[in-house]
Amino acid sequence: MENTKILLVDDEPDILALLSKTLKSEEFCHILTASTGAEAIQICMEKQPDLIVLDVMLPDLEGYEVCRKLRSITESPIFFLTARTTDLDKLTGYSMGGDDYIEKPFNPLIIVAKIKALLKRKHSHHKSFPEHSAIYEDDRINQTD
Repeated sequence: MENTKILLVDDEPDILALLSKTLKSEEFCHILTASTGAEAIQICMEKQPDLIVLDVMLPDLEGYEVCRKLRSITESPIFFLTARTTDLDKLTGYSMGGDDYIEKPFNPLIIVAKIKALLKRKHSHHKSFPEHSAIYEDDRINQTD
């Protein structure tokens, strides 16, 4: 994970800070950030990130258009992270080349889990991830009233 580059694209500084902090705490050391679509495209061309988390509503270009342009230069997975939640929005995201669609508000730990799962499959020949993962349990599930 330490050599994995993740590009976070969002025009909200608080979201970039939260995701950066969460990913760094999970030992993702190379976090790149952009607040516009043009900046994201430039960073992607220069740095070739392993995964991209992309907001749909950016100040200069719509995230769907950014995704379409990124698909011409990278095969890296792209996760949309957006407040746009209609089925049409999701279908548009997938048709433009998105690999996942995460709705705001979001749990940053779920995003980390999705990133780890996808990168584990992408880099399955590396031993970066433990063979046994944590099992999360909720005692409320087993309770009877």
